[in-house]
Amino acid sequence: MAQVIGILVTLLLTLGMAWGAAALWFRLPWSRNRRRLAVAGWGIAALVLLWLGVRGQWLANATQLLLLVGLTTWWFRLRPAHDRPWSDDVACLATGEVRDNRLTMHHVRDFDWRTRDDAEVRWEKRSYDLDRLDSVDMIVSSWGRPGVAHVMVSFGFEGETFVVFSVEVRRLKGERFSEIGGFFRQYELAIVAADERDAVGLRSKVRGERVSLFRLRMPQSAMRSLLLAYVDEANALAESPRFYNTITANCTTLIFAMARGIGARLPLDYRLLVTDRLPGYAFKVGGLWPGFTLSELEAGGRIDERARRVHRAPDFSQRIRQRVPGWESLDRESLAQRQ
Repeated sequence: MAQVIGILVTLLLTLGMAWGAAALWFRLPWSRNRRRLAVAGWGIAALVLLWLGVRGQWLANATQLLLLVGLTTWWFRLRPAHDRPWSDDVACLATGEVRDNRLTMHHVRDFDWRTRDDAEVRWEKRSYDLDRLDSVDMIVSSWGRPGVAHVMVSFGFEGETFVVFSVEVRRLKGERFSEIGGFFRQYELAIVAADERDAVGLRSKVRGERVSLFRLRMPQSAMRSLLLAYVDEANALAESPRFYNTITANCTTLIFAMARGIGARLPLDYRLLVTDRLPGYAFKVGGLWPGFTLSELEAGGRIDERARRVHRAPDFSQRIRQRVPGWESLDRESLAQRQ
């Protein structure tokens, strides 16, 4: 029994020291070379103490435990912030207010992207008539990594005006996203409201990603509740910063939490984490446009090629929806065939 306990203690301490090395690498506010030295020193200490602990020297295990207590204390004292040198695309957080049934959004992003790191910067104040809200679309963008995709939600107002909400990492200037870093408080969380030509164009034309659009089946009251839930979440985030987390606070889990918050009875499912399979989950719970198979919805929902062709068009949002299931009214030829 004592031997089993000893093995478990060694295993837990080893895992803890490995986690500590990753935490130091992703969160120490130092240069890359200094972080390498710190992680190397931590790793050497961990190996020496592990070797001594395996040889029965209990003081080595106690030393590892003290190191982990100290590191954990530092870890939980880390605080997210708003005042850092952010990348231009997440420099402003969306906020909104409702007056007389009209939603006013502040800091709506409408960049004209030239490359993935260069754009004509433009933040706007926009107003939306909630009585005209009549559509919600899920936009899924993937870039070739198995199981990984970015999910956005677009709200439409009588097929004329659209606003996209995107839950993103709030990167520093010149910083790249790392899924692993997302586990280690490397990034703050951002909720961005954007024009579709910005949000979809960036991913389809500039980054060359695969982008699909799925119209959701929702009563108008639920559409309004979900939109205002986004606004409330964005306002709260602008007031109090939060850390992004690859699993617990990302582009799908926040949507799931908001949907449940407005009364949707959604079951837990592995596809909430394997985000490129989220359309399958939405289809399973009856959230996608009816009358089509999942394969038909996926094939008809591909919009990246079309988005690249019409990137500069003033009616970008209408043209990317042509031939998308649920948006047949925007495609005269398709409408005529159905009649």
